[in-house]
Amino acid sequence: MHSYLRAIGFSNIKNRIELNKLINLVKEKASNIKTVQINHQSSLTEMSLELGHNFGITIRGEYDHNDVFHLDNYFPYLIGSGISTKEEVAVNKRVDTEAYTGMCDDYRLGVSLIFYIQNVADYLEKKNQDKKMDLNIPVTLSALSLEGRVLLPIEKDEIQVKNLSVEKANRNNLIAEAKKGNQDAIDSLTIEDIDTYAMVSKRAKKEDIYSIVDTSFIPYGSESDNYSILATILDSKIITNTLTNEEIYDLFVICNDITFRICINKEDFLGEPLPGRRFKGNIWMQGKLIF
Repeated sequence: MHSYLRAIGFSNIKNRIELNKLINLVKEKASNIKTVQINHQSSLTEMSLELGHNFGITIRGEYDHNDVFHLDNYFPYLIGSGISTKEEVAVNKRVDTEAYTGMCDDYRLGVSLIFYIQNVADYLEKKNQDKKMDLNIPVTLSALSLEGRVLLPIEKDEIQVKNLSVEKANRNNLIAEAKKGNQDAIDSLTIEDIDTYAMVSKRAKKEDIYSIVDTSFIPYGSESDNYSILATILDSKIITNTLTNEEIYDLFVICNDITFRICINKEDFLGEPLPGRRFKGNIWMQGKLIF
């Protein structure tokens, strides 16, 4: 059973029988179907059923010679909006299933961003057409969450906001230079990290850590595409799963200057997500490759 079904309003699915009913419904009423040839012997069919505003269930598998569909994997999806990142993307296939993850180094995060690719059929089709495919593919990110809460924002005046923007731009430039092998940039980043650690350690003795750290993006758990984040909420609304009528919070957030969409079951969220407040929680990151 997929852990994140609950995030899009399926908290009532408790066993394999109920799950099979849902998968059969996707096969019968799929709003989007795409088949792509992988090689001479096998193909991949991707079917999606939309159950609300740009979210639903996707199943992947293969039809045999008797036109019988054999399920390979399924996942709840959430389509984001806008372009989240334009860095070079490395695509890797998972060992045990026809699922793929994307990885890119975005300077704004400071870590490699790994996400679950939603539109695998589009990727394989493009790959078959263009053997030397350009890896600088824009990505629209989105995320599902099973637990989250609201934190109040850190109060900042205009001068502080302006200084932070300048500091972020300078740090991004230093990271870019460091990746090229610039030793001065590497030394500057090392000194900056030492100073930051000393400042945080000193302030944390008297202040709450969330009044010091504005946003954060940290790998979480054993899965490579799971993260623990602290992000600023830009917009929020309540949407409904048309099949179960469960209410879901649809959040648009910014974390380390990267914007993306998050869905979380209303029952799993603590607080009122007003714009300007912060979201703290664990997420499963997804991404759609924009060809």
